[in-house]
Amino acid sequence: MHSNERNYGLREECSVNGDQKNTVIVYRNHLLPRSETFIREQVSHLRSYNYCYVGFRRVPGLSLPSKKVLTASGPGLPQKISEASYKICGFSPFLIDNLRMLSPQLVHAHFGPDAVRAIPISKALNIPLVVTFHGYGLTVKPSYAWRESLSQLIYLLRKNNLRKKATHFIAVSNYIKKLLIEQAFPPQKISTHYTGIDTCTFTPDEHVRRTPTVLFVGRLVEVKGCNYLIRAMSKVQSIFPDAELVVLGDGPLRSQLESSAQQRLKKYRFLGFQSPEVVREWMNRSKVFCVPSITAKTGHTEAFGMVFIEAQAMGLPVVTFDIGGIPEAVAHNQTGFLVPGKDVDALSTRLISLLKDSERWQGMSQKGIRRVREKFDIRRQTKLLEDLYSVLIAQA
Repeated sequence: MHSNERNYGLREECSVNGDQKNTVIVYRNHLLPRSETFIREQVSHLRSYNYCYVGFRRVPGLSLPSKKVLTASGPGLPQKISEASYKICGFSPFLIDNLRMLSPQLVHAHFGPDAVRAIPISKALNIPLVVTFHGYGLTVKPSYAWRESLSQLIYLLRKNNLRKKATHFIAVSNYIKKLLIEQAFPPQKISTHYTGIDTCTFTPDEHVRRTPTVLFVGRLVEVKGCNYLIRAMSKVQSIFPDAELVVLGDGPLRSQLESSAQQRLKKYRFLGFQSPEVVREWMNRSKVFCVPSITAKTGHTEAFGMVFIEAQAMGLPVVTFDIGGIPEAVAHNQTGFLVPGKDVDALSTRLISLLKDSERWQGMSQKGIRRVREKFDIRRQTKLLEDLYSVLIAQA
């Protein structure tokens, strides 16, 4: 818990600044891992609603406005009692009492496992519960899910209750909507909504010279498929010796992947986790973007891939595997290439074609920028989200 974040009441947490806007609770068990900038970006673009982040505890990660955060855990005795109650019963009277002072109109929970924890809040306050499924907890096989974490186990046990109690489910892609329906979530309660990105922030500087760099941005875990990219880059560098692989991100497979790159590649860099500003700089100076995601043995797969639209907004054509929700993020033959999963030869062929053919590269670069601005701008998308909030509140 950050020293300036206390849970002593409305005046110090989640104040509504005296205006007449309705308040939305944004629920996440842990507030807020650094990988979840998409949640913070969406919330920061709310214009018609006030908001309050609510969860179990703060974690090292993204900075959040301290007066907009309310948690069940904390340093004081009331918080300790609240924390124990929350762990045992999934309910915190202390938290509910503080939330009542805000008169919130709706709860928006992110991820299925977190949403089951938000059901008691929705019930106690008698307000609608909206749940966004980002993929985690939905694509993983049940045989692996219960072993991953306690929250996953609780989710599996309470999923049927969530189907009944939640007012509406948001799928981040049509692929996720299809999975929800396959898992018996009521179709009439589901809509697809692309979160979007800030296209004012993700804008390329045309004066920056691009180098023959193939860029990877993501966690170094099985589902991101970096090992397939390393193998493909070996073929690419046999034709383009100056082509370099740059990997931004960290994870449990880093040492293994670096060892593979050392054996196979002439030019490569593993730069670890980088700030959003540094990531955008690399997107601006690189030539091709490639995160060849796969379906992991656990069942994890790419629900959509926000990083793909970020890359395209920066003028980077994308080469990746045709799996999950990626075809909704990347328009094949227009803003990039989708190749069969785990096909290293096809991956290398498409990378080579974009490094070789400047006219094709230019066309895909411009189409990518245009498509993201038209379809995935976060201001437009968040306005659509607020419209959904208003409908659900009116129907409650």
